[in-house]
Amino acid sequence: MRARATLASVAALAGVSIPTVSKVINAREDVAPATRKRVLDALRQSDYRPPGQRHALAPSPSTLIDVAVDSVTTAYYAEVMDGILESAEGSGAEIVLSKTGHTHLPAVERAEKMQAQGRRGLLLVTSRWTPREIREVKQRGIAVVVIDPINPPGPGVASVGATNWSGGKAATEHLLGLGHTRIAFIGGPASAECSQDREHGYVAALLERGLGVSEDYVLAGTFDSETGRRGLDRLLGLAEPPQAIFASSDSIAVGVLAEAHARGVAVPRDLSVVGFDGTYPSEQTSPQLTTVAQPLRDMGRTAVRALLREIGGEKPDSMRVELATHLIVRSSTAPPSGAAS
Repeated sequence: MRARATLASVAALAGVSIPTVSKVINAREDVAPATRKRVLDALRQSDYRPPGQRHALAPSPSTLIDVAVDSVTTAYYAEVMDGILESAEGSGAEIVLSKTGHTHLPAVERAEKMQAQGRRGLLLVTSRWTPREIREVKQRGIAVVVIDPINPPGPGVASVGATNWSGGKAATEHLLGLGHTRIAFIGGPASAECSQDREHGYVAALLERGLGVSEDYVLAGTFDSETGRRGLDRLLGLAEPPQAIFASSDSIAVGVLAEAHARGVAVPRDLSVVGFDGTYPSEQTSPQLTTVAQPLRDMGRTAVRALLREIGGEKPDSMRVELATHLIVRSSTAPPSGAAS
């Protein structure tokens, strides 16, 4: 006859302490998700029954994570969400998707709603939340991680992004290497950290080559195609329009390409264009877009892992994680017209 399972035998099988097994049995929340899963597996494998109970052990509820995004209509969000969902499924977490932005719920109301519905973590994707709003949520015991924050998230808040500065520098160096000297930058919101870093990389590359930075060549807007259209319209109206444009997102670059086509500006013969993000629309433009690729899916995966560790009471190895970007050269860039081959 098989010996009856005990707390000690389950703990040995799971490789944890007896108190940890007890916490899982009693649905305590201060157990890391991976540890909880090991204990539950050991309890089922051992066919453990708490004293006085004849019913099977109920499975532990999934960890609920609230993912708040400004929009779900762009390729950027689609690829980040793909990584988030993949990581959550592999970790036994469940995602609740909500929209944020200028009309999002006040932080205190959101925190209270999350608590009432058992959501234990908040993942903000390229959000305009202020440090005060994030702090109000964390003070109510909810873990928070930010992907590509528009505003600095504040001390003690983990964030995940890409090497925006080096990506911006690489994009500009590519254009300089082709022989362009009049290079414009069309950015996202002037307050957005990621766009600021890309602009700073652009400026650094120009200064290293001994080139000045013209204020007329630096524009800001939003991360959408309309910003690219308006930006190119303004730049072409200058007495000396640029030979090349570095756009701070693929969406902006797509707008530049559309406006160039509408105005009879041949890309790359008359104008070279580089985007940023490496999303799938960059492969579908005509010509195909040269872009700085962000590891968007990896950013989503990394953020979920960081959030689950925080929910489990672990301290992050770093409050800011930056994943490497890389330049993808396609047919939207070429030496300036008339340059020696």
